[in-house]
Amino acid sequence: MRFSALLLLLAMLLPARVRAAFDEEKVTAIRAAMDAAITDRTIPGGVVWMERGKTSVCEAFGNRMIDPRTAPMKADTIFDSASLTKVLATAPSVMLLVQEGKFSLQTPVSTLIPDFTAGGKETVTVYQLLTHTSGTRSGIPRERVWSGYKEGVAAAAAEPLLNPPGAKFLYSDINFILLGEIVRRISGIMISDFAAGRIFRPLGMKDTGYQPSRSKLDRIAPTSREGDTLVHGVVHDPTCRRMGGVAGHAGVFTTAKDIAIFCRMMLNGGATPSGQKILHPATLPLMIKPLALPGGIQRALGWDIQSTYTDIKGPGFSAASYSHTGWTGTAFLIDPVTSAFVILLTNRNHPADITSLRTLRFQVGTFAAEAMRVSKRKVSVTPRRALRCRVKNGVDVLVSDGFAQLRGLKVGLITNHTGLTQEGVTTIDALAGARDPKLVCLFSPEHGIRGEEDRDGIADTTDAKTGLPVYSLYGKTRRPMPAQLKEIDTLVFDIQDAGCRFYTYVSTMLECMKAASAAGKRFIVLDRVNPINGNTIDGPLPVGALTFVACHRIPLRHGMTAGELARLFVAELMLKLDLAVIPLEGWDRSHDLAAAGLEWVNPSPNMRSLDAATLYPGVALVEFCNVSVGRGTGSPFQFIGAPWVDAEKLAAALVAERLPGLKIEPASVTPHASVFKGEQCRGIRLSVKDRAKVDSVRTGVAVATALQRLHKGTFKLEPVSKLLLEPKVQASIAAGASVSETVNLYSGAAEEFRRRRAPFLIYPPK
Repeated sequence: MRFSALLLLLAMLLPARVRAAFDEEKVTAIRAAMDAAITDRTIPGGVVWMERGKTSVCEAFGNRMIDPRTAPMKADTIFDSASLTKVLATAPSVMLLVQEGKFSLQTPVSTLIPDFTAGGKETVTVYQLLTHTSGTRSGIPRERVWSGYKEGVAAAAAEPLLNPPGAKFLYSDINFILLGEIVRRISGIMISDFAAGRIFRPLGMKDTGYQPSRSKLDRIAPTSREGDTLVHGVVHDPTCRRMGGVAGHAGVFTTAKDIAIFCRMMLNGGATPSGQKILHPATLPLMIKPLALPGGIQRALGWDIQSTYTDIKGPGFSAASYSHTGWTGTAFLIDPVTSAFVILLTNRNHPADITSLRTLRFQVGTFAAEAMRVSKRKVSVTPRRALRCRVKNGVDVLVSDGFAQLRGLKVGLITNHTGLTQEGVTTIDALAGARDPKLVCLFSPEHGIRGEEDRDGIADTTDAKTGLPVYSLYGKTRRPMPAQLKEIDTLVFDIQDAGCRFYTYVSTMLECMKAASAAGKRFIVLDRVNPINGNTIDGPLPVGALTFVACHRIPLRHGMTAGELARLFVAELMLKLDLAVIPLEGWDRSHDLAAAGLEWVNPSPNMRSLDAATLYPGVALVEFCNVSVGRGTGSPFQFIGAPWVDAEKLAAALVAERLPGLKIEPASVTPHASVFKGEQCRGIRLSVKDRAKVDSVRTGVAVATALQRLHKGTFKLEPVSKLLLEPKVQASIAAGASVSETVNLYSGAAEEFRRRRAPFLIYPPK
């Protein structure tokens, strides 16, 4: 069932001018994203509600149940909200007691729960519980045997601290189990009763609360299957279930309509529409104020502002917007600046707990901001396609084999946000969730562990979800230090490369291989496709000293996977290294990422499409010159220009070169960042018509040649050397040689490399 009854009612009752307040194209994009997620079985179904001012849209998609029978999703479906409990019930309950003077945010927890003491716990404050900086671990270890609410609280209170209080952010259910108990001890009633009496009932949230009535079972979305039992109408969270279904960290069931009521209260200064105060006018701003926490995290009191959990925020909502997500597939965001909110409720772990909503949350949040016209930026987000992938990346092979290749190993994982399974689960989460191997630490390349940094000097940090240390390989060092390798016996590499010599992820891999060799550690590559195909070899080999953008003598387009390059590096550099590659399954090396049926994930902030990646080995050659290559625009590496460029002449010169696979036309842009920020740049736009035919390096040579001829003296060719690293080729461009003459200078090198690489190919050419 796609359209909810509520949406149809809205469509009938709202005048056309009000309904037109939302951008229908972006609403349609949300529908497409939801439909795609259902088709590829990320979710069985879901409900989306977005609202700004007096305009709202609610739609239901797919099914609330697909096992053991099919039942359609409806707008009034009741969901296990999981960790939304923290902000719907626990955090506001705590703040109600704070505003009544029962205790303060700086009150030591040990004075409220005397059992929470020893090992530094006596200094932990209520504030640190609310902001996840208490130092507790993420949850009570599941192997501990206990049952009952009191026993759960005792287990949480007995847990030793992992970190000194206030030193690190580590998202923790223990924090909110303790907060729920504080509410019980101070008020004299359970958090379930306190929240119902002080929040849910006054607001009219009729379907929200703990331990839902069995009479509502036909409206409740089930979650996972545990053996022969379907978890349906009881809380999914195992710790909360062992506590009897009531806890501060999980247990609340709710609907999209009820969360919308809650959001309106938060946007109305903490009051109901009739004026009844839920939160005091001074309490609400305190609760949602952005707080800078260790590791560059921004949280509020219970809420998320900016961290690895803020997928639904996308790029469109204001910096002051606050949100929360739930394990079962729930999320909502409130933007106080624009008086807007968006709700996404799914039961993504029905019938099995194997998918991730990161992509879908980002899509829904981004499109919702644009649909409600709160976003000042236009971001291209392609809904996930329903693909039955013909190709398995190395991590998918690893997972399907039950991690057999890593059993018994203590692993250090080199990865970033591109390390994803086909289901969208990060390699970090997949390994951390496995009983064997043991994931010990993480290493991040350029752009950081989440691919969001676009600067030098990235610092070490802590992974917010797993609590594991993240050692930066793009800061003080480019190589793991011996002390960082001490507790592991194997380094695992899983990063999506871009297929270009000067894209630094392969350089990071080589540095890690050298460190593993020196330390006597095993090295395993979880292989991934070369996204711009594995056949094309193009461009000169670097001449002279090697650098981080030329870590080995390979051409600009090497046509190899990371696993194949690792094999070549070991042989040609004579590394003493125990190397293993977990290979791809089903890949034809003539195929690029799209032809392989795999989903594009931006490997870095400015690499936003497969077309851009295809052009990158050539266009990026001039990016250190005094021109813009589209950074700070909507299409990086698909525009080249500057304020002084004659766009018509440049376009004509390049059209005359008959560059295959491309449409070239004059264009004008004003970058909002990077080179020529705020200045109008005239130049050319490159539109890819046939990726298989694009000769990217020849295109880059043609661009540099045309700029040199048309604007000699103004165009600064010298910085081309930073990435080209071939003086004869650069001299040919400088001398005004034809594009063909320049290309002929390196064509032999490409063929030489084709012979060199042949022994190391894992996937033979057909």
